[in-house]
Amino acid sequence: MKALVTGGTGFLGGRLAERLLDAGSEVTIIGRNAVIGAKFAAKGARFIEADLRDEQAIVNACLGQEAVFHCGALSSPWGTYRDFFETNVKGTRHILHGCRIHKVQRLVHVSTPSVYFNFTDRLNISEADPLPTRFANAYAATKRLAELEVLQAISAGLQAMIIRPRAIFGPGDSSILPRIIRANASRGVPIINGGHAWMDLTYIDNVVDALLLCQQAPDLAWGRIFNISNDEPVQLSTIIPRLFAMLDIPLRAKAVSYRAAYGLAAMLELAAHLLPGNHEPLLTRYSVGILGRSQTLDISAARQILGYTPQVSIEEGLLAFAAVWRTPL
Repeated sequence: MKALVTGGTGFLGGRLAERLLDAGSEVTIIGRNAVIGAKFAAKGARFIEADLRDEQAIVNACLGQEAVFHCGALSSPWGTYRDFFETNVKGTRHILHGCRIHKVQRLVHVSTPSVYFNFTDRLNISEADPLPTRFANAYAATKRLAELEVLQAISAGLQAMIIRPRAIFGPGDSSILPRIIRANASRGVPIINGGHAWMDLTYIDNVVDALLLCQQAPDLAWGRIFNISNDEPVQLSTIIPRLFAMLDIPLRAKAVSYRAAYGLAAMLELAAHLLPGNHEPLLTRYSVGILGRSQTLDISAARQILGYTPQVSIEEGLLAFAAVWRTPL
């Protein structure tokens, strides 16, 4: 199979590219990290150093591809709406344009369950459940707009599907667990409302399994959206102490109410907007919401239609992450 992976030098795209290469696929990756790209080139991949905003480069990369896995995105709890729109929405348009021009057979678009989040407790969310009228941040808003671009292309005849994987973690993660570890080292980990909120995590290889299953999916799967998770909800009050025990690092937990944390985050965001550079504040309202409100997913559609079953448990995934984190470079 000839496959194009966007975000191929990132966490998810890179792991997918590795698995595709191991399976004997002819892989092209698009990414911005030339060092990682060179390593993939040495393994036999074709590396294109490009940004999703570069329309011509993205369209050209689709030439000759049988499948496109659109994993690339600007993913952050902070940033300007314009930056998110340029990468997440316009970048997706460029991919869709390339697929149409070069008649790519299949597109798998990676979105996010952040589109469900509305700062309330929501359990067992299905793909058919209503989305908020106002999204939690620019990332969620632009990822939903990107979904709408894909859905419009599907209605025009493109064979595509969308997955929404929740909180991807594992070796190579530079976002979720490392942020918690850095917070612990600097000011302590905020445990909001006792850490009783329920949340889903998804081990990296389980998400890659889902992506590969998408490529082999039956006809009824195409045109649909699928939630992806480990399907074993956890509470921060349990998972955070477990992580630091595995890392052999003392946990500096800071108990805080949701109301106090949200108010502090709002003030920090205001200060960040007013100060030069608009740098990410130590705490955002979105982060407070994610840590303090329950959100779990119903993945029965992925199980029944894609044949998806999480193979690596959260416990096993945390152990794998901790083993790599504790290994000196």
